[in-house]
Amino acid sequence: MTFGTPHPLHRLMLDDVRGAQKMLSGVARTTALEGSRHLSSLVGAPVLLKCENLQRTGSFKLRGAYVRIAGLRPEEKAAGVVAASAGNHAQGVALASQLLGVRATVFMPVGAPLPKVAATRDYGAEVRLQGHVVDETLAAAQEYARETGAVFIHPFDHPDVIVGQGTVGLEILEQCPEVRTIVVGIGGGGLAAGIGLAVKSVRPDVRIIGVQAEGAAAYPPSLAAGHPVVVESPVTMADGIKVGRPGDVPFGLVQEYVDEVRTVSEDALSSALLLCLERAKLVVEPAGASPVAALLSDPASFRGPVVAVLSGGNVDPLLLQRILRHGMAAAGRYLSLRLRVADRPGALATLLAVLTVVDANVLDVSHVRTDPRLGLTEVEVELHLETKGPEHCREVEAALLDAGYLVLA
Repeated sequence: MTFGTPHPLHRLMLDDVRGAQKMLSGVARTTALEGSRHLSSLVGAPVLLKCENLQRTGSFKLRGAYVRIAGLRPEEKAAGVVAASAGNHAQGVALASQLLGVRATVFMPVGAPLPKVAATRDYGAEVRLQGHVVDETLAAAQEYARETGAVFIHPFDHPDVIVGQGTVGLEILEQCPEVRTIVVGIGGGGLAAGIGLAVKSVRPDVRIIGVQAEGAAAYPPSLAAGHPVVVESPVTMADGIKVGRPGDVPFGLVQEYVDEVRTVSEDALSSALLLCLERAKLVVEPAGASPVAALLSDPASFRGPVVAVLSGGNVDPLLLQRILRHGMAAAGRYLSLRLRVADRPGALATLLAVLTVVDANVLDVSHVRTDPRLGLTEVEVELHLETKGPEHCREVEAALLDAGYLVLA
């Protein structure tokens, strides 16, 4: 395969991925494969985490972007490249272009997280904020490519990008030769297609399982139909896999090499992100935590050793704060309550004393006094509590009821 020109799917082979691996030597890191005792105990077999969240730019995207841009003809490089992305692909294209001396313009949505915008600029790309949704941003980037002659770098729908992402699979085989199952998140499908191609070409017995968010799961209906199907208005916190339609190029490879595609809930994604942070000491974005969410959702269904690919770690701090709170609630470790108390001095102290006895940690307290539903001598109190789990939540609620408080919600 000669990088930079379109190729039929049947010509994508293991040697193409190996060629990409040589090209990426000294550019992309060989990321760590870390064991997880907690997940291993749940699954009943070794579980290892492939830490692409520790890759340069914070995700696997550098691999495919570099291979794609490096394969351009000299006149194409001279014209520059353009991309559309809300985060990971933007940074991958920006750094790859900087390393290769190619001018890069990256279109990002108006509401893109500021840390991702700043990082993309720091890698040397010109950032243009346009469009309020990714489809509008994508259209703007493609129009720019038509007007200027810049080469549009697609995040997943190109053979060079796929073989670049496939180098993750080669590293897994080198680091864990005995692997039996690889779990990887799927958005457009480039990473899963590349890993499937690389791994199945060497070890056809290895099971490849893709994971999508329930609210953005385009692959299950597409695989059932035998062609890419559009999911209208995908909704998920996992923006890295929030893709409404599989890519044409990766779809065929996913059909051939991915054994199964599962979906996970938003609660499972939150819990997985929290587990990665607390147990593995790894900051992972929701899309990167999707394989862990699948393991948590049905641990007994995986043959070990299992490798879960943590595809990225670029998460906005404000979103991380909300997700962690959501994850704690899903795990029964965060409890929100509204209740009515008498509006008199010492009433709040009495309430807090009840919570102290049951060892609930009060994170926040707010009062409502101007509500027509309240009596003249009543005040509504909203409490946010940190608890130790579902059983502790029930103990807290029982203690409040026993003390005579009316719990509204």
